[in-house]
Amino acid sequence: MVAFFDELRLNGFIEGKNIATVAGSFGLEGSTPAERAATVVKGAPDLIVAGGPLNTRAAQNATPTLPIVALSDDMIGEGLTRSLAQPGGNTTGVSILAPELDGKRQDLLIEAVPSARRMAALADSNVTTLLQLQALQEAVRSRGIELLAFTIARAEDIAGAINDAKTAGAAAFNVLASPLLYANRQVIIERTTALHLPAIYQWPETAEEGGLMGYGPRITQMFRQVARLAVKALRGSKIADLPVEQPTKFELVINLQTAKVIGHEVPAGLVLRADKVIE
Repeated sequence: MVAFFDELRLNGFIEGKNIATVAGSFGLEGSTPAERAATVVKGAPDLIVAGGPLNTRAAQNATPTLPIVALSDDMIGEGLTRSLAQPGGNTTGVSILAPELDGKRQDLLIEAVPSARRMAALADSNVTTLLQLQALQEAVRSRGIELLAFTIARAEDIAGAINDAKTAGAAAFNVLASPLLYANRQVIIERTTALHLPAIYQWPETAEEGGLMGYGPRITQMFRQVARLAVKALRGSKIADLPVEQPTKFELVINLQTAKVIGHEVPAGLVLRADKVIE
């Protein structure tokens, strides 16, 4: 959010001067997406910014007219917009190619742990479909690897799912794209580290925070991209005419400090290909 408001400032919109945040639209973690959306819409803002499919869909259900700029995993697959080029309706945003990147991260994890014949994927059942999991499992099976899927819907189930993956013999862990899993990344980092389980995450920043590997666009850059779309909307562009954008730059970050702690040696060839290595 710091990056988001900084990008607004760089484009001439300064909090407290010519832009204001609707009171009550932040800090509502204990409420449901529908309750959060109702609070935001009640404030009659000129623009709603939403993160993730659950919050975006709740905002759409709460208002068919107020402009919405969203950051979500797969805006077409989630049914949030009808197309990338012509979103229509009152919603546009940044679609981060999550299903494709989950597969790419799985490939990187196989490279990082080449001896593993059984791996695990941690999925959020609120956002990852059964078809996505099956496609990932089939792709891995063709390479002689079994992928066990562990799905959760609540934060309190995350640690147990990681324990179950380790008990089942998983030698590596793919943390799939999800706002819930990102919000609870420290729990995942701490548990996988304690269990000496190599893991890869959705965002490069997560490896900088102690995860073993992270691959994808930087979340700070995604929120800057969302902010630039918000600027266009605030300056009068019609949401229906603003194409949905996608990330164009992807980074691989490997944390060798974490590798040392869990007793895993990342192959040198993969380390050389990393955009950033933490030693």
